[in-house]
Amino acid sequence: MGRITLKLLLPLALTGAAFAFVACGNDVPPGAVAKVGDTEITQEQFDKWLAIATKGQGQGGQATELDAPEFTKCVAAKKKAPAPSGQGKQTDAALKKQCKTEYDTVKAQVMRFLIQAEWVTQEAEKRNVEVKPAQLQKTLEDQKKQAFPTDKAYKTYLKTSGMTEDDILFRVKLNELQTKLTQDVTEDAKKVSNADVEDYYEKNEKRFAQPERRDLLIVLTKTEAKANAAKQALDSGQPWKQVVKQYSIDETTKAQGGKLAAVAKGQQDKALEDAVFAASKGEVEGPVKTQFGWYVFEVEKVTPASQQSLEQARDTIKNLLRSQRQQKTLDAFIKDFREEYKDETDCSDDYRVAECKNAPKDDTDTGPSQSSQPQPNQPQPEQPQPETQAPQPEQ
Repeated sequence: MGRITLKLLLPLALTGAAFAFVACGNDVPPGAVAKVGDTEITQEQFDKWLAIATKGQGQGGQATELDAPEFTKCVAAKKKAPAPSGQGKQTDAALKKQCKTEYDTVKAQVMRFLIQAEWVTQEAEKRNVEVKPAQLQKTLEDQKKQAFPTDKAYKTYLKTSGMTEDDILFRVKLNELQTKLTQDVTEDAKKVSNADVEDYYEKNEKRFAQPERRDLLIVLTKTEAKANAAKQALDSGQPWKQVVKQYSIDETTKAQGGKLAAVAKGQQDKALEDAVFAASKGEVEGPVKTQFGWYVFEVEKVTPASQQSLEQARDTIKNLLRSQRQQKTLDAFIKDFREEYKDETDCSDDYRVAECKNAPKDDTDTGPSQSSQPQPNQPQPEQPQPETQAPQPEQ
C-alpha cells in the first residue's frame, strides 16, 4: 500500500541574498515581519533564512546578490553571465526586472516557510505532540550517514549552505512533527471492522474476479502469403524465435521472441480474440486476418478464470478502507488547519503572502489542493544534505 502524511507546506528552491527590512503596519510589532497568534516571526529570523535560502544558488554555484531595491549588483552579475542560447543582449532595465522577480519569489517563499513552520509547531504543542531530543539527534545522525560519506563532507555542506547544525535540526524537527501529527490526526481512522470489510466485498465482488488469461506466441505479417510462409516454417519444426525474427512486423513481441502474455478477452482485435479463445493449447493456428495484418499464433499457457474469496481479499480490503478513511480525515483536518491558522496570522504590509489573514487580494491560495499533499516549504540548498522531507507512516 502507499503512504499518507501530513504535508502542509511547499517545496522550495531559492536564489538571491539576504536583506534587512523594517516591518510596519497591521498588528505586527516593530522588529517582526509577522505574528501567528501571540508568537512573533522576527526580522532576524527572516533575514537569516533568506540568507540560507539564497546561499550558493546562482551561476556556477555563486549566489547572485539581490540587492533590493536598486539591484545594482544583481544586474552586474547577470550581465557577466553567459546569455541563454538564441537570446540577444538584454537591457539593464530588463535585467533589473528579472532581479526583482527573483527577489519577490525568494521573499515570499521564505515567509511561507517561516509562517507554516510556526503553524506546525503550534499545532504540535496544542496536541501535546513532541519529538524527544535523543530521537531528533538520532534522526539527524541517520540522515547524515545517508547523505554524506564523511564528517568533513558534512561540515563542508554546513559551510557552503550557510546553515548551522541547529538550523538542520530545526528542519528535521519540523518533518518529525508532521509525521507525528499525521499519526495523531488519523489514529481513529485506522479502525476497520470485519463488518466493514464484508460489506465492501459484497458490494464489489466483481473487482476480485480474474478472467481467463492466455499466454501466446505470435507472428504478425502484412500479407496472407507471408503469414502462410511463417506458419509453414513453424509446422516444419523451425523455432518460434527464428520464425518471429524472420517474418514478424510487431516490434514489441518480436523483441520477446513472439511472446504475448496474459491476454484476456476485450484486449485484442476481435477476430484474433475469437480465434485465440477457441484454440487448443500447443497448436499453431492461423492465419487470422485483422485490421493490423495477418496473425499466426500458438496458445502457450491457459490460466483459468478465478474468484478471490473474502478471506483471500480481507487484508487488501482492510488496507484500502483504512487508507481511504485516513486520507479523508487528513484532508478535512488540513482544510480546517489552514483556515484556523491563517485567521491567526498577521503580516507586515511588505511581507504579506497567501498564509496571512491580510493576504493580498490576488494571492489567496494557501497552497496546493489537499489531494496533492504538498511537501514542507523549506529552503533547499543544491549541495547534498540530510533528508528533510517528512518520513511517511505506513497506511
